[in-house]
Order: sequence, then C-alpha cells, then structure tokens
Amino acid sequence: MAAAVVNNVGSKTEDKHSHSEDEEPDRADLLVDGAAPEEAKKKKKKKKKKKAAGGVSSVNVPDGEADDGAKKDGTGLQGDDLSSALAQTTVNGDHEEEEGEGEGAGKKKKRNKKKKKTGGGGGGGGKLQQTDPPTVPVIDLYPDGNFPEGEICEYKLKHDSRTGINRMTSPEKRALETSYEEMYRDIRIGAEVHRTTRQYFRRTVKPGMTMLEICALIEDTNRTLIKENGLEAGLAFPTGCSLNHCAAHYTPNAGDTTVLSYDDVCKIDYGVHVNGRVIDCAFTLTFDHKYDKLVEAVKAATNTGIREAGIDARLCDIGEAIQETMESYEVTLGSKTYPVKCIRNLNGHSIAPYRIHAGKTVPIVKGGEAEVMEENEVYAIETFGSTGRGYVHDDMETSHYMKNYDVGHVPLRLSKSKHLLNVINQNFGTLAFCRRWLDRLGESKYLMALKDLCEKGIVDPYPPLCDVRGCYTAQFEHTIVLRPTCKEVVTRGEDY
Repeated sequence: MAAAVVNNVGSKTEDKHSHSEDEEPDRADLLVDGAAPEEAKKKKKKKKKKKAAGGVSSVNVPDGEADDGAKKDGTGLQGDDLSSALAQTTVNGDHEEEEGEGEGAGKKKKRNKKKKKTGGGGGGGGKLQQTDPPTVPVIDLYPDGNFPEGEICEYKLKHDSRTGINRMTSPEKRALETSYEEMYRDIRIGAEVHRTTRQYFRRTVKPGMTMLEICALIEDTNRTLIKENGLEAGLAFPTGCSLNHCAAHYTPNAGDTTVLSYDDVCKIDYGVHVNGRVIDCAFTLTFDHKYDKLVEAVKAATNTGIREAGIDARLCDIGEAIQETMESYEVTLGSKTYPVKCIRNLNGHSIAPYRIHAGKTVPIVKGGEAEVMEENEVYAIETFGSTGRGYVHDDMETSHYMKNYDVGHVPLRLSKSKHLLNVINQNFGTLAFCRRWLDRLGESKYLMALKDLCEKGIVDPYPPLCDVRGCYTAQFEHTIVLRPTCKEVVTRGEDY
C-alpha cells in the first residue's frame, strides 16, 4: 500500500499553485473520482492491462502521474514503455502467457493452433494418403515397411488330423516364418499395387473405351505405384484383356481399335513383380446383370480352390472340388439356359522368383497329378468358366511373348536377333512382354528378329486361347502364399 500512497501524491508543487482560487470550483465540477472524464477512460484501460499482466498495482491516479509510480513498482519500465509491454502481453493472441509468472498470474489464453493439412499426397507433414487417381508409390505410403497382409486362413484339417494341426500356435513354425520376411514383404508390395490399381480401374472403366486405353490405364497406374525407377520392379507381364469367347487374355498391339461395349464380358489379367516376386491376379468385369450367374460361378470356384489349397494338399483333389462348385451353376442368356463348364485345358500354377509358371499346375477339373503342395510355395489359383465347350484352342494374332526360363546358350547369326535378345534380357528377363512394350523402348523393325528367336526356342509365343465363337467366358484368380503357420491370400481385397 505504500506504493499506492506515493502514487497518489506524485503531483508537483508548482502545478498545485498554478491555478487561481476562482478556477478551482470549475475544475472540481469536471472531475469524476478525482480525474477528468477523458483521463478516467485512460485509467480504466490501464487497469485492465495491469490486471491481465498479473501482480501490477492499479490505483486511481490522474494521467501523467503514473510515471513516478511506475518507477517504484519494481518493473523497471516507465510510462509508455510499460503500456507497450502490457499491450504486447495482453493483445497478442498468437502466444500463450508463461506459467508461474507471479502468484497473480491470469488464466492462460488458448493458442490458435493451425490445423495440419492432410490432403491427397500427404502434404503438411501428416501421414501420406493415396490420391485419386493413384499417384503415390506404395512404398512411400508405408515408410515403416509394415505392408498390409492379405486374408489369413487356417489350413484345412484332413481326416487323419495330422496335416496343418497346431501350425498357427507352433513356436517352431513362427520362428521359421521370420527367415522369409523379406520374401513376404516383396509379395505384399506387389499385392497392394495390384489392389489399388484394379480398384481405381473398376471405378474408371466404362463402355466405349478401347482396349488400348484400358491397357494404358492399368499399366501406367502400375508403373507409378510400383515406383518403377526406384525399385527393381515393374509389370510382371502385359495387361491381359479378353472379350467374350477369349478364355486366355490378349494384349492389343498398336492400332487395335476394339471397343468395350455394354454387352461384353471383359476379363482383366495382369501381374506385378517386386525383386522377382510375382503377383498374378485376374477378375471379370460386366455391365449387364444377365451375366451375374456366370461371374458368381467362377468366383465361387476360385474361392473353393483357395479353401482346399494348403500344405500337403493334393493338386488333383483341389481340381475335383473346383469342378464340383463350378458346374453346380447355370446361366440364362435370352431364352436359353447354359450350364457353366470348367475349361479343362487351363490350370492354376505355382510361381517362383522371375518365373510365372514354375512347374506345378493346379487343375480345375478332377483327375490330374497327385502331387502335393509344399511349405512356403506361392500359387496362382485361377479358374475359367465357359458357356461353350469348355475347351480352348489358339486363335488370333500372338500377343504375349516370354523368354524360355530353361533355355541355355543358343548361337545366333542375325545381328538384329542378337540385339533384340539383349533388349529382352535387360528389360524383361524371363518375364512376359508384348510388342507394345518393345515399341515403348524405341525398338522398330524387330518382327523378323522376334520370329527368329521364337523359331530357335529362345522365346515362346503365347497367342490368345478361345472357346467356340459367340460363347461367354469368365475368369478369377488370386495369389496365395503357403506360410508355415497359415495360408495368406495376398491379393484379396474389398472388391473380390
């Protein structure tokens, strides 16, 4: 209170005697609580500022006398300096007041925090998110390396209860899996690329698009998501598109003008590889509900094959179960009803590094080999259903080529053949390719050299496979990994 008293008597003596006695009554009438109205407003503002600052005395003094009081209140600020400091403390809303600054510290003022932007592509320091259309590589979306797993399935127990029992809880099997983590990682990257691409494709494709546009859409999206220039990765084989009577896929060459129509049954089959670990997956797209039963039959057959597959499962038993499921369906088109038949000369297959068809085949009809599946093998379980004969043959122009995996050194005489083989080795290795991809690399006038490589058995041609003209075929395919503890359907997604 001593400081308050000093502040009240801080006016100078010569100021007191500077007015005559006649002037004093007039001045008294204008004072309000010892101050003029304008001075009272200024004092009120200063009070608020001092209270907000915390611990600074506030008294009723005339304006102009606050300077002396400010010198004795211990702040070290005088007059205008004190006012400006108080203004900075109370007016600036972007900064919080520090805690514990005097016992009378006022309440904290909430800071106006800026919201982080997390738009497509993950700007603003937030977690990366996929854009639409997809442009963010999959490996950038998961910087910690924990890529999404596929569908986890327990192995089906056989009658003797020995195969697959206690695998999910076995410490030995869990320990064995850790030595294959790098393999699983590469496979899951490819599977996530396939899932993202096909989901975007299904939202985008529509009747009226050409086969070339469809292939370009899928292949360009794959190349972006796989970060083709940043990983030892790329497309495992060209996009396969087939319409109606074509059972196996074909890829259009430059100049193809085939257009997707509302009445078509379109089968899309393409693969992705990361460090040689191949993902092979296919689906069927329709725009008319009259084909729903055909699509349902083939999808159910594929799921049956996945359910029956497992360590020590016999391949012939899987084929028998697939056929039983597929042929339990029929489809009505117009006024005629067709039974859905398995295409008996097409099969699923095992997959090895840089080798799409690794030697074992998974039939889709009963019969076949009694060979068994083994631990840590990768399989493509694919089924084909048809309203025709259920048997396919080569037809139309060759669309796919693939270097023979087992071929040794073959002497070549033509320089163009040597050059083309070198291009194939550098860009495709033992994975499939098409002529459009050679065009993309800038190659020209290579047909004679390509024919020479095929005749010598270095490169194998893969023409489209067709059932009877006018019939309808459908295809579904998934890639599975027979892990020691469980069966993982790596390409499973929300769409199928």
